[in-house]
Amino acid sequence: MIKIIMIEDDEELAEILSEFLNHNNIEVVNYTDSLEAIKALKKNQFDLMLLDLTLPNMDGLEVCKQITTYNNIPIIISSARSDTQDKIDALEYGADDYLPKPYDPKELLARINSVLRRYNIIPTQSMTGNSNMFIIDKDSMNVFFKGKRLELTRAEFEIISLLMSKPGFIFSRENIAEYCNSITSKDFKSIDVIIGRLRNKICEDNKNPKYILSVRGRGYKINI
Repeated sequence: MIKIIMIEDDEELAEILSEFLNHNNIEVVNYTDSLEAIKALKKNQFDLMLLDLTLPNMDGLEVCKQITTYNNIPIIISSARSDTQDKIDALEYGADDYLPKPYDPKELLARINSVLRRYNIIPTQSMTGNSNMFIIDKDSMNVFFKGKRLELTRAEFEIISLLMSKPGFIFSRENIAEYCNSITSKDFKSIDVIIGRLRNKICEDNKNPKYILSVRGRGYKINI
């Protein structure tokens, strides 16, 4: 699961964004104080930073400038400040994107996914299902089912890894297309085809699957 650190002193906005992103399989940890956030970043691992500019104790531009000297975390600036120089400075200091407020949370999600794809960050890791049914090794890009290594295409690997990142969670076709670099078509039927191939490779009946389940009108989940 993707984990984001957000530095936003508008607590109401932070709560709205956190709830929306969490529904899209992104965990958000928010700090209203920039100094506390910097401390947390040194102690914990995050996949991306969402950074406001107008903050107590330290301006967001200074936060961006300081963090990029020792951490290569992707940074998206989220600010109501419309000064062109702020945008230029933020990008020169190492920010990856600048999103002016106000904005639709869906646009924020799209930009987050875009930045994560550029950094080749997808929510995969070494993961083991109940009774070792599925084992996924991110480093070697191998997937084992009941102890047998599966021969998978990159798209198949990305989809099974995404599903395994949160067993039982329903991923929409939009979620899958956003997270999987190998899926470039907006025709979501290609995802259905890949799911079918995955089921065949673990000897599942496409009409009565046991592990990779479709939820009508919503998407797919893995049952382990």
